[in-house]
Amino acid sequence: MTASETSEPSAAAPLLDLHALVVAVRRRRRLWCSMALLGLLVGAVVAVLLPSPPTAVTKVLVAHQADQPNDPGTLIRTDVALLQTTRIADQALKSLKSPERPEDFMRDYRGTGLTNNLLQITVTGDSEAEAAARAKALADAFVANHVRRMQDAADAEAKALLDQRDRMRDELAQVNKAIGDRSPGSDPKASASIESLFAHRAELNSRIADFGQRAAEARTGTPKLVAGTQIVDAPRAVRHSLPRTAATDAAIGLVLGLVLGLALAAVGAVVADRPVLRREIAANLGASVIAELRRAPRRPAGPWPYRRTWTARERLTTTLARTVRASAGPVSLLELGCARSTSVIALDVARALEAEGPVVVVDGLPGPELADSRQEPGGPAVVSGERAAAVPRQVRRLGVGSVAPGTAWTDLQYLGGRTVLVVRAGHGSAAWLHTVARQLADQRIPVIGVVLIDPDPRDRTDGTLWEGPHTAPRGHDEWPARWNGTGRPRAERPSTPAARVPDSDQEAR
Repeated sequence: MTASETSEPSAAAPLLDLHALVVAVRRRRRLWCSMALLGLLVGAVVAVLLPSPPTAVTKVLVAHQADQPNDPGTLIRTDVALLQTTRIADQALKSLKSPERPEDFMRDYRGTGLTNNLLQITVTGDSEAEAAARAKALADAFVANHVRRMQDAADAEAKALLDQRDRMRDELAQVNKAIGDRSPGSDPKASASIESLFAHRAELNSRIADFGQRAAEARTGTPKLVAGTQIVDAPRAVRHSLPRTAATDAAIGLVLGLVLGLALAAVGAVVADRPVLRREIAANLGASVIAELRRAPRRPAGPWPYRRTWTARERLTTTLARTVRASAGPVSLLELGCARSTSVIALDVARALEAEGPVVVVDGLPGPELADSRQEPGGPAVVSGERAAAVPRQVRRLGVGSVAPGTAWTDLQYLGGRTVLVVRAGHGSAAWLHTVARQLADQRIPVIGVVLIDPDPRDRTDGTLWEGPHTAPRGHDEWPARWNGTGRPRAERPSTPAARVPDSDQEAR
C-alpha cells in the first residue's frame, strides 16, 4: 500500500471538526470568561439598582365539584386562568375603591397552582401594607366569584331537574286521567292496556321521586363546597434579602453570560475558520511542523514555567541553527501573527551561528519589532532590506520577513532562497494559509518547515506531512532555489533531497 493510498481516507474532511471546534473555543477563553464576568456583574448591579417591589402572598383552598384523586391539575390551572380576568380584578379594585384600570392591575399579580386544590396569589404594591391589602381583596374576590359560580351551577342543575320532574307530573296526570276508575279486572277485553297504564304510572312516580331527590342533593352539596373554599393563609409581606437576591441574580447572569460567550466563541470559530491544530496548519501550508514554542506569559507564575519556556526556546534555537547550517544559501524566517517572537528567534539563531563566522540579520518586517528588540553588545548586526545588497558574500545572512496580508511577495526572495514559516496558531484563516503556500511556491521559495507559536497544550495531532498529495497546492514539484551570490536566487535541481529536520514539538512541550 502506497503513501498516497493511505492518505486518501483523510482527504474527505468532515463538515464540522468537533476537536478543532473545542480547541478553538478553549483558546478563546478570554471571550467567554469576560462574558461570564460581565453577566455576573450585570446581575449583581440589576439586583442593587432594580430591587424587587414590595410583595405579599396569600393561599386559597379551592374546592371543586368534580375533584378527582387522579386529576392532573386541570382544575387548578383553570382557576389560575380565571384569576387573570378583568372581572375578578375589577371586583378587587372596587373593594379597594381604587381608580386603577383592571388591565393595569392584572400586571401586578399572578396565581400559582401549588396542588390540585391550593392556589397561591402573589401581589405587588407600592408598600408592604398596600400589597397585603391588594392580596386580601384579590383573594376575597376570587373566593366570592368561585362560590357564586358553584351556586349558579347548582341552581341551574336543580332547576333543570325540577323542570323535568314537573314534566313527569304532567304526564302522570294524563296517565291517571286515562286510567280513571277502572281496575285491571273490570274489563277483561281491555285488561292488557290497563295493566300497561298502571305500569307506566308506577315508572313515572319513581322517576318523579328520583328527580326530586337529585334536585335536593344538588342544593345540599353546594354549602359543603362553599365552606371548603376559603383563605387558608392570610396575606403577608414577603421579606426580600438584598444579598440573597444579588447572589441569585449574579449566578443567573454568570450562567447566561457563560452560555452566550461559549455560543459566540463557537460561532466565531466556525465563521473565521482559523486552524489551530498542528495537523490543520501543516496541511494548509503544505509543510511539516518542525518545532513549536509556547508564548511566554507576561507575568510568570513561578520559576518552573519560566524555566520550561527557556529550555524550549534553546531547543528551538538549536534546531533552527542546524537547519540554517544545512542550507546552501540564505534562509529566511517569515512570520504570520508573531512578529516579536520571530524577531527574538532570529536573534537567538544569529547568536548561535556567530561562532562559525559573521552573521547579519536582514530586517524585512513591516514594523519596528526587530529594530526595537534588545540586542547585546557585540551581537549580530541588523540591517534593513535596502542595505542587504551591500553585505559581503562571505557573511551569512538570515532574513526576517512577514507573510501577513499586504506582503510584497516578490521581495521575499531577497530575504532567502529557503524559508521557515513562524506561525501563531489560530491567527491566519485557512484561505490565507493556502494563499501563503501558493505565493511561496510561485516565488520558488521552498518551505523547510513550520515553527508553531503558542500551540494548544492539549493538541495531540501530528504536524508531519509524509510523502503523498499533502503538499503545497502548487510548487511541490518545483526545484529549490539556490543563492548565486548576485542578489537573486537561481533554480537548480538538487542532487539529494533536503534533510528533514526532526520534529521537536514534543521536546518543546
